[in-house]
Amino acid sequence: MPHTTEHLTLPDVGFGTYRLNGADGVETISRALQGGYRLIDSAFNYENEGAVGAAVRSGVVPREDVIVTSKLPGRHHAHDQALACIEESVYRTGLDHLDLYLIHWPNPARDQYVEAWQALIEARSRGLVREIGVSNFLPEHIDRLVTETGVTPAVNQIELHPYFPQADQRAYDTAHGIVTQAWSPIGRANELLRDPVLTGIAEDHGVSVVQVILAWHTRLGVLPIPKASSPDRQRQNLEAATIELSDAEVDRISGLGRPDGRTADQDPAVYEEL
Repeated sequence: MPHTTEHLTLPDVGFGTYRLNGADGVETISRALQGGYRLIDSAFNYENEGAVGAAVRSGVVPREDVIVTSKLPGRHHAHDQALACIEESVYRTGLDHLDLYLIHWPNPARDQYVEAWQALIEARSRGLVREIGVSNFLPEHIDRLVTETGVTPAVNQIELHPYFPQADQRAYDTAHGIVTQAWSPIGRANELLRDPVLTGIAEDHGVSVVQVILAWHTRLGVLPIPKASSPDRQRQNLEAATIELSDAEVDRISGLGRPDGRTADQDPAVYEEL
């Protein structure tokens, strides 16, 4: 089921573009659009907003059918720098606006994420972006944004996979009408792909382990953003949203969560990314 915000209707599965750069990146992203993806996720720090824009402008699908996302880096949280950075993101893509713009990390020790959020609000009012949200924000960070600006993020993009299911954060997002997106939805792929619970469920359904993981995300009401270069993998990831897992299977997968489940040591309460 698509996810809706005030200004956007988001698909079940998005397309991640980290490390997709240059002409090869344009080709891969264009192939994803041609294969049916309608949400393309980028970031200022990925250094590929130009490739994303080139793929979208190629006319593979109508511009109005594509949701282009980018993210504000921590080094540009100061209000005026944030606005200039958002403008640069738009210029880099060669599009007349971006559809979704997120603060990439809260960087709480620097304590500038509220003024960064105010800049995103202004960018939306100017038509630079259609919808605004956050990434890697904890409930206390979002509470502060709402308290100080009165504006709730439309989206919170977080690390989320079977070894790190984020039940509390998902519940918070749902309670506040925030769409949860998942980066790194396959997590520690090599380990997850061998997990006996996941391999068993995949065998029962006659699908791949990756498809089971993505189907689990969609059953949780989460929008996963996997990366894939080959046409077959791109197609399989999209098709995962149609796999029907039972409640028991969803619970078994969620039960794989671990206290140390993060892929890397990136706790938003203390992690800083510039």
